[in-house]
Amino acid sequence: MPATFPEPPASPMKVGQQHLPLFALIRDTLRERILTGQLANGERLVETKLSDEMGASRIPVREALRALAAEGLVTIEPRRGACVAFYSDEVARDLVEVRATLEGLNAKLAAQRLTEKSAGALKEVMEKGMQAAKGNDAALLADLNNRFHELLATAAGNEVLTDMMRSLRSRTAMLFSASHTTRSLQNWEEHAQVLQAVISGNAELAALLAAQHVHNVARDLVRSSPPAGGTR
Repeated sequence: MPATFPEPPASPMKVGQQHLPLFALIRDTLRERILTGQLANGERLVETKLSDEMGASRIPVREALRALAAEGLVTIEPRRGACVAFYSDEVARDLVEVRATLEGLNAKLAAQRLTEKSAGALKEVMEKGMQAAKGNDAALLADLNNRFHELLATAAGNEVLTDMMRSLRSRTAMLFSASHTTRSLQNWEEHAQVLQAVISGNAELAALLAAQHVHNVARDLVRSSPPAGGTR
């Protein structure tokens, strides 16, 4: 079994042999491989091959692929099967514009509704994120980044917005995954600025900084990416 799949150190086993829901294990394993670049944009995801690699039947593999398709990480086409999603420059731009707007609203609401409990949880993740930014563990940085945004959404207290943001973050995750290592410290410094505005109750500044952070990440990744014939 490839080393990229999680295995208990004491007794290595295939995913299909672990005592956790296969659907969730396979989904999470594939998501991590996509977001860390182990599976490239547009790469085919063959059910039979994945089934053999993970020691599972094709049914949970198919369920996992459908779940990832709902997140926007996988594309499933009739008679062609599944592949890692691939976004054009135009779609990427649209996603960034919408996410920046909603992140701004989310931060604004968080500044208006922040509780002591939420503030403490955000500070804790912020501290861990700043420490992790000094290393190159892409998976850890991605996890902490997700936790930061989830906690900020909890502080905002708008369930409709939270659901929309969660879906949108999944769709933009592939676009932004490289930033977890290429600009990790800058990411967390910008997070810190957003959090400071949220804690101080400056809703308008929090909104501005959160939206600008999204645009900053997109801009820097475009600058660092080699030309790709008009696609990303």
